[in-house]
Amino acid sequence: MDKFKPLSELRRTIAAEKAKGKTVVLANGCFDLFHVGHIRYLRAARAKGDVLVVALNSDSSVRRLKGEGRPILPQKERAEILAAFSFIDYVTIFSESMVTKVLLALKPDIHVKGSDYSKETVPEKDTVKAYGGRVAIVGGPKIRNTSQVIRDIAIRMKKET
Repeated sequence: MDKFKPLSELRRTIAAEKAKGKTVVLANGCFDLFHVGHIRYLRAARAKGDVLVVALNSDSSVRRLKGEGRPILPQKERAEILAAFSFIDYVTIFSESMVTKVLLALKPDIHVKGSDYSKETVPEKDTVKAYGGRVAIVGGPKIRNTSQVIRDIAIRMKKET
C-alpha cells in the first residue's frame, strides 16, 4: 500500500510535490463504513487541487470522538479502502482529536471539510490561515452520516430477529 505513509515520510513527499508547483489538498475524517457522502466529499476535495492527502482518524481517536463500539472497521482496513481510490494520492493516520498536527507538518494549500461545516466553524481554520493556506467546504449537502447508517442497520437487524 504505497499510498499509505506515516506523517514523517509524508512530510518529505508533500514538500517535493509542492516544489513541483502542485496544489496540495488535505481532507480528513474517520471514514468508518463508507457511504456516498464520503465519495462525494473526497471527489470534490480532489477537484480542488493536484494532490489529495487523506488524514484518517486512528482507532483510538474514533473511539474518543464517536464512543464505544466505534470504529466498526479497524484503521488498517479503513486506510486500505481509502488507498484503493484512484483520486486519493496519499493516506496517513493521526491519533489526535483534531488534524492540527498534520496540517502543521504538511501545510497543504487547501484544507477541505464537508458541508456539515462552514468556513467559520472549521476547528482548524486559524491554523490554516496562520501558515497561509485556505479552507474550502466541499461535497454538497450532507445527506447521510455513518452513525445514522449504523442505527439503520441495527433497526433492520432487530426487525429480523
